[in-house]
Amino acid sequence: MSTPKGPSPSADELADITRRTIGHYDASAEQFWQGTRDHDVSQNVDALLDAIEAEPPFRILDLGCGPGRDLRAFRSRGHLPVGLDGSAAFVAMVRAEGLEVWHQDFLQLALPENTFDGIFANASLFHVPVRELRRVLGELYASLKPGGVLFSSNPRGDNEEGWNRGRYGAYHDYAAWERYVTGAGYAAIGHYYRPPGLPREQQPWLASLWRRPEPTAVEGANVETE
Repeated sequence: MSTPKGPSPSADELADITRRTIGHYDASAEQFWQGTRDHDVSQNVDALLDAIEAEPPFRILDLGCGPGRDLRAFRSRGHLPVGLDGSAAFVAMVRAEGLEVWHQDFLQLALPENTFDGIFANASLFHVPVRELRRVLGELYASLKPGGVLFSSNPRGDNEEGWNRGRYGAYHDYAAWERYVTGAGYAAIGHYYRPPGLPREQQPWLASLWRRPEPTAVEGANVETE
């Protein structure tokens, strides 16, 4: 992996990161689908659904939904998922299946506020450069209902970022990831490593769950002052 040196990416560099990373997925969309369609991420789907405290069915945003594998899983369980992806090729695949999907990239999100019971960011948020991470996490926070849950699963690393096989990624350890997410206002629920049942050095994925806190009684009160 090529790790950038010196200052964080400029606006032009961020635009280039988005263009090239999405272009990688557009160019390999069919190959990606064939290589991931049978991956078992039910542990992650279950973790999100189990953490949501609202009454089902849940309104779920699948952030970086790709060709739609997990959208189908959520729908098959009776929930109300919508996908979001920056790749036009993936969006076309999802729409061909009759599923709802929004064509947006992570650095230019336009999300409704207070809408989702859960956000499923499976192998997606690691594409956000560190410079933009707090802002993007804040936009996701605003789109959750109070009490809603963000699930993320990212390839873990030693807090480096850069290009890796045609895609830009940031690779965090848990301590750093926790600082970013709690710094955006979320409360930690828990985390684990994948695949399950293997030694830690053979578990490249860091999965974590975070809640948008409910407003406290004081915050929600209409307090009159003189």
